[in-house]
Amino acid sequence: MSTRFVCTSLPLNGLVRVQRQPLHDARGLFERMFCADELAAAGWAQPIAQINHSITRQRGSVRGLHYQRPPHAEMKLVSCLRGEVWDVAVDLRAGSPTFLQWHAERLSADNACALLIPSGFAHGFQALSDDAELLYLHSAAYAPGAEAGLNPLDPLLALAWPLPVAEMSDRDRSHALLTDLFEGVRL
Repeated sequence: MSTRFVCTSLPLNGLVRVQRQPLHDARGLFERMFCADELAAAGWAQPIAQINHSITRQRGSVRGLHYQRPPHAEMKLVSCLRGEVWDVAVDLRAGSPTFLQWHAERLSADNACALLIPSGFAHGFQALSDDAELLYLHSAAYAPGAEAGLNPLDPLLALAWPLPVAEMSDRDRSHALLTDLFEGVRL
């Protein structure tokens, strides 16, 4: 079976860059966005429960850092369909050797990369272009009572946003800063 993805493990255990392999011809291109069989080896082990779509109008805007607490913790596969983003995952897994460490990847319509984010991670991004459009595949449906987030400007995380932050929702800005009392997510 020919594969439509090249999966690369990243420095945080379970975090994977998924490089799609588009087929080009005179008509344009065909690109597989998801295949449960092929992505199982990269860690995707659940059905898709929800698909979300976002457009971020202004370059420099930040969305996130969001996650869901167990039992609604979710995996995400995040792809950029238009423009470019700096996509960030933060390890929140209690006891993980990379607890509270983050990793970021540039995702764009041109590079055909996606980020496979395991359960127990927070996710967010900064738009590097106007009208950045993302598609998110989730392994669990949104559960309002399990919703949580980190403040994207938390000095303890020391995220190196590539651009000055132009816009952020009041909700994201109001997430409390982390303290030594934060124990993480127990999966």
